[in-house]
Amino acid sequence: MYIKIYFNEKPLFLCDTIDETIEPFIHHDDAVFIDELDTHSIKSMVHEMQLEKIHAGVFVHPDLTELKKQFFKKFKIIEAGGGLVLNEKDEILMIFRRGKWDLPKGKLDTRETIEECAVREVEEETGLKNVILIAPLLTTYHTYHEGSKFVLKESYWFSMKVNGEQQLTPQIEEDIHEIKWMTKKEAEDHFPNCFPSVIDVLKKFIESSK
Repeated sequence: MYIKIYFNEKPLFLCDTIDETIEPFIHHDDAVFIDELDTHSIKSMVHEMQLEKIHAGVFVHPDLTELKKQFFKKFKIIEAGGGLVLNEKDEILMIFRRGKWDLPKGKLDTRETIEECAVREVEEETGLKNVILIAPLLTTYHTYHEGSKFVLKESYWFSMKVNGEQQLTPQIEEDIHEIKWMTKKEAEDHFPNCFPSVIDVLKKFIESSK
């Protein structure tokens, strides 16, 4: 098993074994490989992943739960919920935010469940009403700097659906400037202009729906 964390566009795999997904990365000159878990090795991996010459990382330890626990201590953790929404034509709702095609999501508020957060954020960012949550889809991780803090965002994604024709209203204050229903093929065509974690969510859904 593994957890994939994006440092900008670059994947870091926290894993308990090297499987067929991770195997190709460990032979690349521009990838960093660490298999010892201690404070120094964690610091080293975080540092290496921010270097321009490094394009991937693999951190392997037999106890993935412990590896995750120790690695996540280095970050401020922010939880978020989001949705891949389908209409009655099986089209996917995509939003255009900060120059990228994205899926609606947002931060977890106090005293709400992650499921409630996901539905609320979808409705707030798109103007949709009566969004129906179907099932968990994927959890993604990405990092960014917030002032002096290094943040790791843990985003819980759910498949969702809506019924009937609805007015789409982009939430401008969240830098959303366009909302569009897309076929699976159209969504795939936009992969070059999507965040890597969003591509992972879309791929997971498309594969599971075949």
